Amino acid sequence: MALNSVNTNAGAMVALQSLNRTNDALNVTQKRISTGYRVNDAKDDGAAFAVAQSVRADVAGLSAANEQLGGVKGILDTALSGLGKVSETMTKVRETLVRLADDTLNADQRSQYEAQYTALQTQITNFITDATYNGRTLLSTTAPAGGDIATTRNESGTTYTLTAVDGAATLIVAAAPTDAAGAQAALAAGGDFETVQSAISDALNTFGSDSRYIDSQIAYNKDKSDALESGLGALIDADLAKESARLQSLQIRQQLGTQALGIANQAPQTLLSLFR
Repeated sequence: MALNSVNTNAGAMVALQSLNRTNDALNVTQKRISTGYRVNDAKDDGAAFAVAQSVRADVAGLSAANEQLGGVKGILDTALSGLGKVSETMTKVRETLVRLADDTLNADQRSQYEAQYTALQTQITNFITDATYNGRTLLSTTAPAGGDIATTRNESGTTYTLTAVDGAATLIVAAAPTDAAGAQAALAAGGDFETVQSAISDALNTFGSDSRYIDSQIAYNKDKSDALESGLGALIDADLAKESARLQSLQIRQQLGTQALGIANQAPQTLLSLFR
């Protein structure tokens, strides 16, 4: 049978231990509700927290990679915009060359067409020179503005290289021909116009493919980041509905535990009163 003692209050000790356990559980639940995490730090679950930190680093790396890819996309779009204007201008260049290839032009007419051709050549040069984004261009191979670009594409730091073209050497038509024969040669197979037109087409195709790849990589990184965050949530997020119900239960247990401790503490006083 239980021993009634004025020196050792066993009932109060049991009540206090139970109340302490309840308070500890209540603190854990309140922490989960306030932070939204089941695992908020290494003290909650060291292994899960270590995994969570690794996943968070991957997500941060993917975000950084997409920022870099966004900058490269700007460079690519600028290059494609410049090439588009160059390609449009080449249509007018061909029209002018065809006129210059006519041997019936008088000196004044030829002079006018040559001036028109030179103006078109200047426009092409300016389109290529101005195709810079944040101080970089893919239409030049001369540093520091031009040259190949190796951009980070994922959270591991793996790079994707975009190869620049020497626009000044390959994308600009030669000076205006001074006679019909020169214009005819420029228009002939393997002539200057065909060579430049082919180089422009190759650059448009290459940079267009690069742009599509960058768009796909950005989209993939976003999808991967979403998947990682979803897995992270399953690993460390708290079930707030469950924790809310547990909080109410623990609060009731805390109140009852406090009452039980108070009752237990009254027992020795009642025992002492019998000897007064």
